Amino acid sequence: MARWGDALSEGHVEAEEGGEFSREKWELVRRSGVLGLPFPERWGGAGQPLTTTLHVLETLGETCRDSGLSFCVTTSMASTGVPLAAFGTEDQRERYLTRVISGEAVGAHAITEPGGGSDAMAMTTRAVRDGDDFVLTGGKAFVSNGPIADLFVVYARTRPEGGPLGTTAFLVPRETPGLAVGRPARKMGLRTAPLAELHLDEVRVPAGQVVGRVGGGLMVLDHVMKREILFGFTVALGEMRHRLGRSVEYARTRRSFGRPIGAYQAVSHRVAEMKIRTETTALWLYSTAARLTAGEDVTADLAITKVLASEAALTTSLAAVQLFGGHGYMTEYGLEKDLRAAVAGTIYSGTNDIQYNRIASTLGLGG
Repeated sequence: MARWGDALSEGHVEAEEGGEFSREKWELVRRSGVLGLPFPERWGGAGQPLTTTLHVLETLGETCRDSGLSFCVTTSMASTGVPLAAFGTEDQRERYLTRVISGEAVGAHAITEPGGGSDAMAMTTRAVRDGDDFVLTGGKAFVSNGPIADLFVVYARTRPEGGPLGTTAFLVPRETPGLAVGRPARKMGLRTAPLAELHLDEVRVPAGQVVGRVGGGLMVLDHVMKREILFGFTVALGEMRHRLGRSVEYARTRRSFGRPIGAYQAVSHRVAEMKIRTETTALWLYSTAARLTAGEDVTADLAITKVLASEAALTTSLAAVQLFGGHGYMTEYGLEKDLRAAVAGTIYSGTNDIQYNRIASTLGLGG
């Protein structure tokens, strides 16, 4: 695993600066079998339980320094693999899920719209029935994996009036006429994970490409987002463990005024706080996964987990930069890019403000 992590991490600082996705590293991921961990063996997966999948993803985060690449991995697994495994038809699984599991096809989902942000119910992309097809028109923003994706799960409104049964999920291959992927967007962090807008100009999709059932898009999305949060932030947990290890070693070996800096309470307490946040994140991630597997209602648990994990990643990455001082501020140490990447965690998979709203709603509070 260490040698695999070294290969995935090679040139990660330069790759981040260039903002380029590495097909060579993706091939290493494909050969590892990580992409198929939670999916049934009959479709080429490993058939592993959720907690086992998370343990492997945590190791990926701990050993791979290319956080953008890790983000691409969990995005493909959650965005297309998860809905196909749970809601896909036999034909859809045979045609598409097998390719997503093998990594031959990179997956992405298109949910967010320029004017909607985290409000999925406000989407304006339309899907109008026309005989045996649906015609999709609209636009999507912030599509992770968009520039490299071979298959999209596009969420569109099939009822003009909207409502809980007004949204449907569609499988849309990249080569579908009328589908246009915008140029890769420049962003603050996770630069090796390409992101783009998606434009749909009367994209004709056969009814057989509906994921689940017509009007069941929010059910599909809810199922997907639970796994997306767990997959993505378990990788972040692994990255936190790596930063903690680096910080402990640095505090032991870096000397100032004749003593290791870890001998100073200000430093030792900062590292101790990193340890607390890391272990708290681990407890919430794995306990929430266990409850989800047991079929329990994890609405509040997931929201709490997402907030805790994302804020812990942000806090510990800033702490590491401060601990390393001038070295931490330099790009060559790779710590400043961890900080930039961690900012995104408070935004994607539903902003933390949205998560606070969900927690409040489970307490009978809020609008």
